[in-house]
Amino acid sequence: MSHHTLQGRVESEVTWFQRRDTLKAAAAWVAMGGLPAAMAQQRSNVVEMVGDVLLNGRRMVPQQTIQTGDEIATGPASRLTFVLGNAAMHVRQNSRLTVERGITLHTVSLLRLLTGAVGSAFGRGPGRTIVTPTLTAGIRGTGVYTEVFPEQGNRSYFCNCYGTVDMEAGGNRALSVSSYHQSFWGEAEPKAGRFLTPAPALNHTDEEIEFLSGLVNQRTAWQIAGRTGVKDGRGYMEQRPPEAHPAVVR
Repeated sequence: MSHHTLQGRVESEVTWFQRRDTLKAAAAWVAMGGLPAAMAQQRSNVVEMVGDVLLNGRRMVPQQTIQTGDEIATGPASRLTFVLGNAAMHVRQNSRLTVERGITLHTVSLLRLLTGAVGSAFGRGPGRTIVTPTLTAGIRGTGVYTEVFPEQGNRSYFCNCYGTVDMEAGGNRALSVSSYHQSFWGEAEPKAGRFLTPAPALNHTDEEIEFLSGLVNQRTAWQIAGRTGVKDGRGYMEQRPPEAHPAVVR
């Protein structure tokens, strides 16, 4: 398994994709035709649900369907994986988010993460945005991981695992172009005068993003290239190693 640093998360949360029940659920989802078949047959778009999950304030059952406009909340030791349009999402425990409507009912335009963590893989399409209390990320076709740390004043972590993302926090902006995990903090209080600062690789793995990308029939940049880069914690403000693409500050 790829190296990762845990901050406030337990190992089982990061290795959720390896569980036998998760693999069986994903295999069943793919075997039944994935999202196109689910939409045609009016089946649920939930790949897996474990524990207590609230959908718009009510206890969710596995047969329900996530729609744009919905609010999702997971309790302790709970998780939810679903596909909406060409986006796959895995919601970790103790998280709260909303998915807002795009051009169509089945297109996500905005993912608003209030607390907790979510891994996502987005196919190419119209601009999508992820918003936390302290940062905004405008994403194109990409795989990302987002987490909000309420105990740190809602300081937010965002990793552009692969793809192109327009980052903004506290008026600081950067264009992130990544082939292998470029990470940022959206600071609650400025660090050295900046609200958007470099971050190390935290709380997620290559395999987790590969799993989500596979749910929307994609491969990650490193799967396509046949090699990975360096998770060295260097962000857009520092010299990047040759294996990774730099981000351009503007």
